[in-house]
Parts: sequence; C-alpha cells; structure tokens
Amino acid sequence: MRKKIEILAPAKNLYQGMAAINAGADAVYMGAHLFGARTNATNSVEDIAEMVRYAHLFKAKVLVTVNTILYDNELEPCRKLIWDLYEIGVDAIIIQDMGLLELELPPIAIHASTQANNRDAAHVKFLADAGLKRVVLARELNLDQIREIHEATDVELEFFVTGALCVSFSGNCYMSVANGERSANRGSCAQNCRLPYQLIDGKGNTLIENSHLLSIKDLNLSNELPNLIKAGICSFKIEGRLKDLVYVKNNTSYLRKKLDGFLEANAESFEKASSGRTFYNYEPALDRSFNRGYTDYFVNERHAKIGSWESPKSQGQYIGKLLAIKGSGYHIENYELLNNGDGLYFINEQGVGDGTLVNIIANGLVIPNELKSLAVGTEIYRNLDAEFTRMVENENSAVRKIGVKMRFTDTETGFSLQVIDEDGHTFTAKLDAPKEAAKNTNGLIENIRQNLGKTGNTPFIADEIEIDFAEKWFLPNSKVNEIRRLALAELAEIRIQAYQREGQPVAKTDHPYPVKELDFTYNVSNKFARAFYKRHGVTQIEKAFELQWDPGKSRVMVTKYCVKYELGKCPRFQRSTMGEKLAEPLTLKHGTVEYKLKFNCKPCEMEIWEKDAELIIEED
Repeated sequence: MRKKIEILAPAKNLYQGMAAINAGADAVYMGAHLFGARTNATNSVEDIAEMVRYAHLFKAKVLVTVNTILYDNELEPCRKLIWDLYEIGVDAIIIQDMGLLELELPPIAIHASTQANNRDAAHVKFLADAGLKRVVLARELNLDQIREIHEATDVELEFFVTGALCVSFSGNCYMSVANGERSANRGSCAQNCRLPYQLIDGKGNTLIENSHLLSIKDLNLSNELPNLIKAGICSFKIEGRLKDLVYVKNNTSYLRKKLDGFLEANAESFEKASSGRTFYNYEPALDRSFNRGYTDYFVNERHAKIGSWESPKSQGQYIGKLLAIKGSGYHIENYELLNNGDGLYFINEQGVGDGTLVNIIANGLVIPNELKSLAVGTEIYRNLDAEFTRMVENENSAVRKIGVKMRFTDTETGFSLQVIDEDGHTFTAKLDAPKEAAKNTNGLIENIRQNLGKTGNTPFIADEIEIDFAEKWFLPNSKVNEIRRLALAELAEIRIQAYQREGQPVAKTDHPYPVKELDFTYNVSNKFARAFYKRHGVTQIEKAFELQWDPGKSRVMVTKYCVKYELGKCPRFQRSTMGEKLAEPLTLKHGTVEYKLKFNCKPCEMEIWEKDAELIIEED
C-alpha cells in the first residue's frame, strides 16, 4: 500500500482556505472562534463547515486548532466546541492541553500540536499509545532525531517546512506573559522576540547597540522533502495563519510542484493525499512573497548563522547591488526585474533594515518615492512584488480540477450522460427529448464534444469524452449544456457525501509517562490535565507558568538558537576562531526590560531569564 504524503496549508479564513485548496493543498488547518493559538485568526463554525464541504470535494482534510492551554472553567465550553466541529465533519483537532483527553469527546482524530513539546521518541511514543493519530514534531529536530522517532512508533508525523520560526521551543516561551500578561500559550503572543535589543556583557560594556537579536530567518526545507519523507514525515506544514493570501498561495503551489516531482518519481511507494490537479497562471517562487531570508534551521545540524538581526520585516527577493545614485534615482543591477509599485528593502548606512517604494523606472534608473542615502554596493531586495501580487491575488490564478471521463449515448427516450471521476465516483444523467436526425452532420459530433468539455466553473475537467450515438441526432447546445450541468453538479455532491473521515476514538490509558516529575514547561493549567498525568504515573506536577509567575526571577525561554554562535563566540563549534571569551552573563535590554542569557553547551541550548534571576554560569 502506497503511503499518502500531504501538504498542509494555513487558513486564516474561509477564503484563504479555499484558495489554499485550489493552489494544491491536501489539507488546511484553521482556528475556530475559541481556543486557537492565534486569536487574530478565528472562524465561525458555519465558515468551518463550508470549508469542510469544499475541502472534502477534493478529498482534502480540514484540521482545526484547539491548541491553547485551558483553565478549569474553559474545559466544558471546549468540549462542546469539539463536538460541534465533529458534527460538521472536521477531520481532526490539534491540541496542546492533555486535559482534553479526559473529557467525553467524539471519535474525532486528535493531533498533538508542536506546542506539546514533541522532541524525543519516548514522548512521541507515549502520545501515540495514548490514542493520538498524529504528532507535530518540534521544529528544532534534525533528520536523525526524526528517524529515531519514526522507528519508535508508527504514529503519523507532521513537520513544518516553510514559514516563520518561533525562536523558542514551541509552547515554552513565556516572554509575553512575563512582560504584559499576554500568554503565547493562550493565543496572544506579543512577539517580544522580534524587538530590537542591546547586548551588554558581564562587565557592563555594550557589545551591540540596537539589533533584533532574537529575530531569526524564516524556514525553507523545500529541498529536504525527499529526505524528510524517508525519515518518516507524512505531512509538510506551512506556517502562516496570520499571513496574507499571496503568501499562502505561493508557498502552497511551490511545495505542490516540488512534492509532485518526488511523487511522480516514486509512484510505487508514495502518493498524493488528495484528488485533482492545479493549473497555475504564475510561477511560484518562495522569495517573491513574505520572508526574512531563509534557513534550514537544524534539520542538517547546526552549521550556519540563522539570525535576522537587521529587521524582523520581510526581506523578499534579491535583485542586485546598488551601482550608483544618479540625480533622483538608483542605478541597480538587474533593475529590469523591477516594476512600478514594487517595494525595495536594504540595509541602510546605520545598519538597520529600511526600504522605499518604486515610483517609476526611466532610462535605466529606479526612481523611488523617497530617495535615501545608500552606499554603492548595498544589496537591494524586493519585498513587495507588485506584478506578482496582482497575478496571484486573481482568484483564477490557481484553479484545481478533478479529472472525469464522459460517455454520452442515446437512449429509447432521449439521451444519457455518464460521468466517472478519477476516484471512481460515477453518476448518470438522463435527458428525455425527442430525437431528430440532423440535416447537417458536418462537425456535429465535434460540436457536442466541445460543449460537453465546457466544464467552466465546476471543479471538473473532461479528460476523455466518448459520444456513442446510433445515428447523428440533432441536439441543441442548450440541451447538451443542461445535461452536463446536471451530471457534474450531482457528481460533486456524491463526492462530498462519499468522503470517508478517518476518525480515531481515544480511550483512557494508564501506560507510564516517560518522566515522573513535570515542571512548569509542561503547561499543566487545569484539573483534568493534572489527572491525566497522575494516572500515567507522574508524581510531581508544577503549575503552568501563567498560574505561578514570579516576576523578575523566571526563566522565560529555552531555545536552540544561540547568540554566542551568531557572534562567532561558540566554545563548542568555533573554539579555534572565537578569540577572547565574552564576559558573562550577557544581558539583552529593550527599554527598561532586561533579560539574562545562560548557555548550556552540552545540550546546545540557550536560556533566557528575567533580570533579577540568579544564574549559575558554568565554565565552557
């Protein structure tokens, strides 16, 4: 049996979700009106129901995020929401809070969010044995770690492959709540990691004056799809429930083309996870929509710098270097790639990300709306591609069609049109009409064939059309159109009704959890989560950070990202070239807010603590 490989796209709303399906997504994930980890990307149950119908037409899935941590008074409303989602046909819910597994839930598939700290084989196997159908792995994992997890359990594995990266281990960032009571684990991340900071050493010297020291590049693992599939990943996830339509369609179509090439070459072992094929009026390219530059993160171990310190905004597509400033314009390498209305991005003379808009291009000069002083040789990027945006925003720029075979025949009382789609669903429409021999038979059959092939705005495309008449009958175009419309409308409804949801009821289990003591990073925030872990052998359970925050003294983040490494001062990987050690502790400062950095070289992790915390600095 061939393994299905899935592209999973974000859906901020119904319109973008449908656009993602049209662009080639095998599944979409979206938030409901409550309990999703993006409070600015919510959807009504009615809109989700419409999304389900549209997705299921193409045998694509709809997953709904219910991935915040919950307080006791939210458990019952959340249970009711999950039942509502099940009843409208949602394929799976994505959760962080294990307390939900204690509730009386419908037999809906449950996926463990990446916020559930899915970083090792023992934890993932535990979740699989607890009845979860899929686990969204931590972004920080490398190929060997993914392979090890896959070998330990046959649970479905999902992995982010494009989009923004959380600098923290997902689910373990508490910067927002520590500085303003906005909990990232409850959908309200304030993105403190994208702010500019000073870097101060242990002697009080300012090493860096004003840089976005916790901001990192965006993820692009599109070239790693074959390796990830071989390691055990079955679902490739695109980050971006807050991103715009162009980003969603561009990322989805780019990955669709990449993955289709692999599936075609490995058809004996793998197959697409949904039906239909997409026709594009644009050539997707990741760097033509929002991006901060790209990194493969840690999938191939730590090997390159990943910071995006100059700006947390979009860098876009590289165009060329500034050759000269002449009068009111820039002379830029490859300026012919630019168009009126484009946005330019560059690092200005102060070392800060900056930009301007293209008013017009004349006589080889790019005339901006604001001419800014730049050094010759400055690298120029385009972070707003006006022409590409117009193309992709057009609703017909990506059209998805399901292949059908048509057989049009005459009957005793009229005519019959049988349609069979690529998945074997079939419908036969009847047309009772008097049969009259055609007086002019020239081009008659071809004319009928052309009208049958006009599938228009339906989700179908006619791959084969067979016309089998006993005689050449005269048939008005309106009658051909009528029977075609009837047949295809009924076939679409048959597809939706025939969709088989893969439910997986969860029964209560008592197999041992891999550890006996849980600290606050396990985000236990309600009585049912506590009961769940206790039944699985956990003896000590600390409350979630949100319920016990000690101002000024808390650890607010753990990350694989490392400021020392970015500075070339890593004693593990850069010892021979690092020169003099930095005086610790290093401090990040933004306004009056300060954080201390602690470096744990053995697991290769960095911790971020509030300023009043007492740190034990270990020797490298």
